[in-house]
Amino acid sequence: MLTKRIIPCLDVDMGRVVKGVNFVNLQDVGDPVAIAEFYNKEGADEIVFLDITATHEGRATMIDVVRRTAKKVFIPLTVGGGIKTVDDFKDILRAGADKISINSAAIRNPQLIKEAADKFGSQCVVVAVDGKKREDGSGWNVFINGGRIDTELDALEWIRKAEELGAGEILLTSMDADGTKQGYDIEFTDAVCKAVNIPVIASGGCGNLQHFADIFKESGADAALAASLFHFRELTISQVKEFLKSNEIEVRL
Repeated sequence: MLTKRIIPCLDVDMGRVVKGVNFVNLQDVGDPVAIAEFYNKEGADEIVFLDITATHEGRATMIDVVRRTAKKVFIPLTVGGGIKTVDDFKDILRAGADKISINSAAIRNPQLIKEAADKFGSQCVVVAVDGKKREDGSGWNVFINGGRIDTELDALEWIRKAEELGAGEILLTSMDADGTKQGYDIEFTDAVCKAVNIPVIASGGCGNLQHFADIFKESGADAALAASLFHFRELTISQVKEFLKSNEIEVRL
């Protein structure tokens, strides 16, 4: 059985880690390099950096942040936000990232998934999906632009297509669960896990130790991502892993 991964997520805005609720009231949490180094020492399996504003001015800063972070951490580093072309992939990978996460750009240009997978390998290509349950309860739609635009694409159909095009992993955020601290969206996550044969990272809604155990026991998720829980020291990565181990869930201690 593959070990389950615990992944802290750092939302980076103009070179600083921030945390807000639904992208508003952003609080400065600190320097991304120092925070990533701390999580590396604490036993995180991977780190995800998301450049949440991805302004043109911020791009150079982000590459610098990636470069400085890559020197300090020895676990896989995934970077996303504002990546639109194969050249963007190349620049961020060259700066030291191990994987690239694409979201809106993949929807607008699905061939980007194929081009990047052909050039750099599927293992580098993470397709991030923000999904929300339809009002009639018939399934989930994909949203882009930080959850502001409903593409009206069916999430499961889109994720299957992403896999066919060469995505190596899905980073799945449930907009219904995000920020609630009521637990991961098990129904949505499990539906996605059953739809594809590539790893799925669950994101959105984690509020306590039990939620980590639940997502692994009740869905096929390969990894669980969290942000504010770790940033504000409500839980440590080692606490999460010890708890999972005691619940007979395989983790790397």
